Amino acid sequence: MNLADFTLQSFRFLLLPFSLIYGFVIWVRNRLYDRNILSSVSFNLPVICVGNLRVGGTGKSPMTEYLIRLLKEDYAVATLSRGYKRKTKGYALANEQTTALDIGDEPMQFHLKFPEIAVAVGESRVEAIPELLHDRPETRVILLDDAFQHRKIRPGLSILLTEAEDLFTRDFFLPTGDLRDEKKSYERADIIVVSKCPSDLPESEKYRILREIDPKKHQEVYFSTIEYQTPVHILNKNLDYPLHKNTEVLLVTGIANTRPLEKYIQEQSYTYVKLSYGDHHIFTIDDLTEIKNEFDQMDHPHKIILTTEKDAVRLEKFKEQLAELPIYVLPIRHRILFEEETDFRQQIYAFIEKFEKPDSN
Repeated sequence: MNLADFTLQSFRFLLLPFSLIYGFVIWVRNRLYDRNILSSVSFNLPVICVGNLRVGGTGKSPMTEYLIRLLKEDYAVATLSRGYKRKTKGYALANEQTTALDIGDEPMQFHLKFPEIAVAVGESRVEAIPELLHDRPETRVILLDDAFQHRKIRPGLSILLTEAEDLFTRDFFLPTGDLRDEKKSYERADIIVVSKCPSDLPESEKYRILREIDPKKHQEVYFSTIEYQTPVHILNKNLDYPLHKNTEVLLVTGIANTRPLEKYIQEQSYTYVKLSYGDHHIFTIDDLTEIKNEFDQMDHPHKIILTTEKDAVRLEKFKEQLAELPIYVLPIRHRILFEEETDFRQQIYAFIEKFEKPDSN
């Protein structure tokens, strides 16, 4: 542990009284929902929630994309997000003029990659779903992105993600830890996905994690790894750049958790330099200048700038400046391990088919 990490952890420990207060508020709120003193709303169509118990990246957006790819050929799919750090308020449905400032970076990422589906945002999902169904009455499945802790809606199926190297079981409430919900809330999930596992995760480690999570009888647990795709140019998706051991990378990120990404870049490249910004950072022209200056100082003959898909949607507004730079985007996807991908997909389809083919009784 370096000095900066030690100082940060020490500071967060000093905030323990605030964590106890926050945890108590969350506990009271959950008990009010559990006893129906606060009510939840359900809808008569398949609503699938993807979320986690903590702040930071566990792979929620790639999981939502996984579900989109799985379902979009068979059903009219829509995604609904809060639209974190957007500059607008209320309900909005993405269209051809929409930008990341209108709906947020993750919804914009869905919209750009899957223009055939409906992508909507709204702080109040209870109010947004009827508006979405009014605008897109053909919708058959709604994916709620990052909504596990928002209990005003009772989804038909809840998918909870937890990172293999940072399980929710080992965490504590904000601000001392990263939990935004109590650990006990995992019991509400129908599916738990242990994400960002090594692709060669041993069976012994799988069962050790299962014992630590202690899933309930109604829960299925799957293990997934992140697969990195070939980087593509931020403006020209037909131009790619396969990473190799003779590449120097300037890694530009504005995401919560860069550890798995950095590990991958370290393995695949000659070396890398990192420029880190805050999670969901809104890039400015000054940031572009900083990126260009940092890149110019790299003296390796084979060098590129690499960024994430979420960051790319916040950078694409600088088309003129980006055209001068070899800046590439690294796509990622979930892959279910232990040959359980078919089981996972069948569980999703079985849930949806309950609505498509209701019991005749």
